[in-house]
Amino acid sequence: MTFLPDFGQELARSRLVTHDSPVSHHPDPALVERIVASTGLTAAEATRVVEDVVAFHAEPVEEYVRRRHAHLKTYGAKNPEIFARIADELAARVVAAPVLSERQLRRIIYG
Repeated sequence: MTFLPDFGQELARSRLVTHDSPVSHHPDPALVERIVASTGLTAAEATRVVEDVVAFHAEPVEEYVRRRHAHLKTYGAKNPEIFARIADELAARVVAAPVLSERQLRRIIYG
């Protein structure tokens, strides 16, 4: 279980993909090539950019909500405005899909 730090403390969490993450550790080579061609970055730099973006968006919704709530509280925002802002952010944000069991997948398909 993740616990939030005391009020006023900074969250010191890494956004790196962990070993138990469902995200592949090797970016799609075609995507890396496209970034190299469009930006002039080296293949290693483009790979790092893709990995960073994927790691950023791999954050589960619950963690994102907790992190943003703590961050906005630190700057004095009140819950009603925080909840409205987070809801707006989530509507426009790409978020990680939840990990689904085989049973959950079957229920989605077969009802």
